Amino acid sequence: MRVSIKLKFSVFLAALLILTVVVLSSLVLRGIERNQQTQIETILSQQTRLVNLNVRQSYYTESVRLEQEVFLQQNGRRLAQELASSTGLPIALYDMKGQQVGSSIMSEESPDITATLNYALQNKIAYHEQGDTLLYMAPLDGPDGQMGVVRMQYPVQSYHEFYARILQLFMWAGIAVVGLSFILGYLFYNRFAVAITRLKKSADSIREGHYITKSPVSRKDELGELGQGIYYMSTSIQQNIEAMHAEQQKLQLAIEKLQALEQQQKQYIGNISHEFKTPLTSIKAYVELLDMYKDDPQLLDDATSNIGKETERLYEMVEKVLHLSALEKYDFENQAEDVEVRALLEDACGRMRGKAEKFALNMELTLLPAVIRSDRESLMHIFINLLDNAIKYNVPGGVIRVSNELRMQERQAVIRIFNSGTPIPDEASEKIFEPFYTVNKDRARKTGGTGLGLSLVKQFVEKQGGTITLLPSDPKHGEGTTFQLVFPLAHSSLQVGNKSE
Repeated sequence: MRVSIKLKFSVFLAALLILTVVVLSSLVLRGIERNQQTQIETILSQQTRLVNLNVRQSYYTESVRLEQEVFLQQNGRRLAQELASSTGLPIALYDMKGQQVGSSIMSEESPDITATLNYALQNKIAYHEQGDTLLYMAPLDGPDGQMGVVRMQYPVQSYHEFYARILQLFMWAGIAVVGLSFILGYLFYNRFAVAITRLKKSADSIREGHYITKSPVSRKDELGELGQGIYYMSTSIQQNIEAMHAEQQKLQLAIEKLQALEQQQKQYIGNISHEFKTPLTSIKAYVELLDMYKDDPQLLDDATSNIGKETERLYEMVEKVLHLSALEKYDFENQAEDVEVRALLEDACGRMRGKAEKFALNMELTLLPAVIRSDRESLMHIFINLLDNAIKYNVPGGVIRVSNELRMQERQAVIRIFNSGTPIPDEASEKIFEPFYTVNKDRARKTGGTGLGLSLVKQFVEKQGGTITLLPSDPKHGEGTTFQLVFPLAHSSLQVGNKSE
């Protein structure tokens, strides 16, 4: 929520005034309170001396000298009445055992009085307030030391009323001063706020590209100088910013394109040169051998076979490079349709089953009905490539497991293709999707691998809105390699899933 600066300044001034009034009133009220306390203590101290004087005088005028305790027991009631008449205050007398020996007070004893009495019996003065009455207890001195305690009740209602009137006066005066100051401060700061608002609007206009033609404020102070500076800044920016912005965009775009092109060119040239070199070296070597030993029929058969394999591998690499380049340069329209995954996977496994049986591999299918929205031919290309890899990089007599599951809550279909070959190291889990990357170069050459298949698969998967990942090997299901595909379910599959629930 936006709060204007004039309101902030006014609130700050009001807060400062409130703090000043509170501090001053607190100091004055505390002074009044201390003065009242000193006045009451002085009066009660004088009354205590008068009581002690009267008690000692009465003690010495006795015809027979008695123990202090016996004297209080016999004369306590009389002394309390006489002392109350002379001081004008309710008085009670207690012996050193804390027992009341005389009183002109009609109220009953309370736990607070008992605690105060015990303190006073230690030859100390103690007092506390009970409503509008101050309970005051002081030692009662005899000729041989403390003989008991005198209790006086002093009315303090007038002091409380005076304190309350002063407090109310400060409150009303403070409210009036703060209110008036807030109004005057608000009007005063409003002049500054208007100028600052104009400066802000001018800065916003410049930021949006609408440049000003004159100073937003006409003042002979710092705000006026700031307005003039904003005007000069706007004029300077207007002359340069548009041309600079256009040139910067062109330059940035050119740099990005050049960098991307250079990186792509270096990567492809390096990878293609490296991958093409091996089969070409093999072909060249056989050609040289044939030139040297033209009449060797065994060499002729070996050369024909190996040159054919290497030529086929070169042809496959060229095809995949062209296909990969086309995918990166052009965004072909997919023929999206509802595809039943289980049927498509069974079809792909049927096509690859003969090649799997050639290597004594067993295919195990655990499939559920699932419908995804995708391009059928792209999906078939994905499945065929992954199944072909599962065959190439498996072990003799191994197994290939194809399974899927539905995640109705995430609205996803998950497909897993497992082969029991040598697991791919964790550090290569991301690199295997890069063009020309192979985990084992020697084995890739033996199986005819080009390092482009998984890169093409990833491109196809992402264009269908899916993801492909290499799962960590799970010892519970046997060592091997598992690729996981995740595709969003089609609407029809979601309806079927909801009905089954």
